[in-house]
Formats: sequence, structure tokens, C-alpha cells
Amino acid sequence: MDKNGSQINRPMALMQSFWKLQKSIMGQVKQTAADNDLSVPQFAILVQMQHKKQIAQKNLQERTHYPKSTLSHAIEKLVQAGLLNRTHAEGNRREMELALSDEGKVLVDELKAQEHGVHERFKNAVHSFTEEEFNDLINMHHQIATFFEGGGTK
Repeated sequence: MDKNGSQINRPMALMQSFWKLQKSIMGQVKQTAADNDLSVPQFAILVQMQHKKQIAQKNLQERTHYPKSTLSHAIEKLVQAGLLNRTHAEGNRREMELALSDEGKVLVDELKAQEHGVHERFKNAVHSFTEEEFNDLINMHHQIATFFEGGGTK
């Protein structure tokens, strides 16, 4: 029950909480991207690439969920800016492999260190949790994801 004594719609309250969090994170992503003269798709590509030596362009599309044309345009701009290297895959001239250039690696490190950037704000938010709170949150997210993936029943 809420403070007025009426029943809380728990699913709706949680969904609204997720929407608010997603809106806050995306607002910060947009601001961090804009502060660094990047589009949101370019920012997403750089973030996805930070832990990969190389990735096939089609695999990057699966990870980002951007339409092929949006992704191609963003990749082209990053290649032109010298932040991303693009080569043909060995044995398949139709497949393109992507890798961060040295300049791209430096930019990703700078993005992660920016005081008011999305990475730093997210890190500070996560560090505000106790170990138990963090583990509980991860477990709850896993439980919700399991229901969406068809594995959970009540």
C-alpha cells in the first residue's frame, strides 16, 4: 500500500522506475556523446568496441540493434575521423572487420574518465551500493530477464 492507503500496482511501478532510469541514462549518453562531438550511434559503437580487438560489422549490428544504414553511416564517420579501422575479413571480401585505432582507444579511455560523463556517473551510482545491495539488484534483474526470456513462471 502507498502512503494514502491504496494498493500499489507493483508491475507498473517497477516498469515506470525502469523507464525513468533508462531515460536518465540515455540523457547522459546523449550529453556525453554531444560533449565529444559524437552521435549516439558513434558513441555506442566506441563503447561496444572497447573490449574487442576486432569485430565483424554484422556482429556489431546485432549488439547495437541499429539499422544497417545507421550503423554504416556512423562507422564511416568514425573511420574518417581516424577512430576506427575497417578491413575486409580474411577469406570473405564481403565481410568487414572493425577495430579501434590507437586514437579511438585514447578517446574511449578519455570518455570513461570524464567527470560528468555517463561512465563516471554510472560508476559512482554503482559504488553507492553495499555489496549485498549490488548482488540483490543483479539477482533481481536476472530474475526479471528470465521471465522475459520465457524461463520464469509463477
